[in-house]
Amino acid sequence: MQNQTLTKSEMTVMNILWEMPDGGTVYDVLEKYEEPKPAYTTIATFMKILEKKGYLQAKKLSGRTFTYFPLISKNEYSCRAIQEVKKDLFDGSAKSLLSFFVQNEGLSADDIKELLQLIKE
Repeated sequence: MQNQTLTKSEMTVMNILWEMPDGGTVYDVLEKYEEPKPAYTTIATFMKILEKKGYLQAKKLSGRTFTYFPLISKNEYSCRAIQEVKKDLFDGSAKSLLSFFVQNEGLSADDIKELLQLIKE
């Protein structure tokens, strides 16, 4: 599926798992969660939802313990999310999207210079 936008809580779980090259269990994710930590069952629910959405694959370790692996990279998800934002909020215009960031993000002169260099390349 993977065309569904992630909720903030799902993004938090994915960000933690993207930092775990060997995948992670619910306990592993919970350990990396910032305070206040949610309940174990809350994290388990998020991970099951992410699996159903096609973002995670579960591999059984033992008993009822699973290791979860992302099926999409952070970069790939970021590209899709930005494309959606561009389409939905900026009528598909990359120029309008970039203009918005330049005007609203308080970029320094060095930041703008670096962006211009990237555009030239």
